[in-house]
Amino acid sequence: MSYIYLSGAILCEVIGTMVLPLSENFSKPIPSSISIVAYVLAFYLLTFALKTIPIAVVYATWSGLGIFLISILGFTIYGQALQWQSIIGLLLIVIGVVLVNSFASVK
Repeated sequence: MSYIYLSGAILCEVIGTMVLPLSENFSKPIPSSISIVAYVLAFYLLTFALKTIPIAVVYATWSGLGIFLISILGFTIYGQALQWQSIIGLLLIVIGVVLVNSFASVK
């Protein structure tokens, strides 16, 4: 169940980050509100994941997969460039997350 909470936290963080540019420095109320709610919910869900998963594993997974998803969505939605070096780096992040989770001891 902890990994479901962690997945929800990652999803909320990604949503909050993807909506952030639309807020135009928090001058647009609707995107700003969505971003704030998404971030608060992400941290709330993280607290449940931390009950059984070590903090290092939670943070590595949350930040690593968040970076990966935001980079892919930034490329897809906002047309941001991804160099081949960046793609290799993103793949290494995913490999790192898999390794960290493979050897994690969950309560």
